Amino acid sequence: MSKCGNKSVQKRKVELQKFVGCTERMKVLHVIPTYYPASYWGGPIFSVYALNNALARFSWLSLKVLTTDSAGPLLSERLNRSELVGLYPNQDVVITRRMAGACISIELLRQLPVLIRWADVVHLTSAYSFPTIPTLVLCRILDKAMVWSPRGAIQDAHEWEGTRRRKLKRLWEMCCNSLIRPGRVVTHVTSERERQATQARIPRAKAVIVPNGVDIPEVLPERDWLPDGRLRLMYLGRLSPKKGIENLLQTVKRLNDSSISLTIYGKGDAAYSASLRQLAEQLGLLENVVSFAGHVDGEAKSMVFHSADICVVSSYTENFCMVVAEALAHGIPVIASHGTPWQEVESKQCGLWVDNSPESLARAISKMRDMPLKDMGQRGRVWMRQEFSWDALAKEMMGVYRSLSTC
Repeated sequence: MSKCGNKSVQKRKVELQKFVGCTERMKVLHVIPTYYPASYWGGPIFSVYALNNALARFSWLSLKVLTTDSAGPLLSERLNRSELVGLYPNQDVVITRRMAGACISIELLRQLPVLIRWADVVHLTSAYSFPTIPTLVLCRILDKAMVWSPRGAIQDAHEWEGTRRRKLKRLWEMCCNSLIRPGRVVTHVTSERERQATQARIPRAKAVIVPNGVDIPEVLPERDWLPDGRLRLMYLGRLSPKKGIENLLQTVKRLNDSSISLTIYGKGDAAYSASLRQLAEQLGLLENVVSFAGHVDGEAKSMVFHSADICVVSSYTENFCMVVAEALAHGIPVIASHGTPWQEVESKQCGLWVDNSPESLARAISKMRDMPLKDMGQRGRVWMRQEFSWDALAKEMMGVYRSLSTC
């Protein structure tokens, strides 16, 4: 986030000034293949939901969301509509039935042209998934302004050699780029690093930076740091190869310290998750040092932050990395890899920013153990409150919408 620093903050303030005074009612359609509470699909589910909740509080905005009922990789895993009542205040969420794959929906295709005609601005959150090209095509045909949020997927393809189907994704990007009319489509990114990667792959659309926000608890419970001299590490996020979890397991093995424990929270592909457990067992870490605690959400997620001393993020690449912001909002210092855009944790004195090799991570953990963890966590919490509230960032996104339409 080095360039989401002073220059980017000032630029965003200028854009916000353009937004102030524009009070004409605006109609925004958000197209997303999967939506909250389909948490299996990772961090964007939470960040898009939080952004839309903040946007929906503006009295001059009408917000509709078009999505599918997909809640996991199996066709049988669907959102239970009876449990969705009250989850979407001031937004009209149209949930279509998935027919195949992760989010293939014929009903979504039928709804798409009608809802795009209704909208002043279309906001697409998707990269290499079913709704992307149909939305781009219809916005081009109907001359609708569009904000496109790839949520790190294009950055992954650009930066990470381990990404799947790289050649096919490049062809997909070229097709998408050809559908863009300059000035009518902008790509929304959450960091300078993602901006550079996305601009390189989708050059016909200007990239604008609006970071994610974070929910900040008003009050934190009392807690003990390093109880009985034990250092409690946590990883929270999707279990995926790009997250570098194997490196983190090798790190704990390298430390070879019985007073250090690591709890891994999250879920992912069943075969990959099993391979992580197998590696932990081979390293002699499973259960006595490393534990896999599964998916957590809501109040349970807050509690896991309160039961850790350091949050470690070992990713190869991230566009924003929501868990860093969440940990800091809960007063927990972080060790973030160079694959994340969180250089500023060091200048803000609330964490370390290091290479994700086991050697580097082990040095960082040993170093941070002797640092004032409580004070670091408090500094991170202040930082999140000052710069990453959802209401402020929703205003910035409204400024992006207004820049594409007429006040």
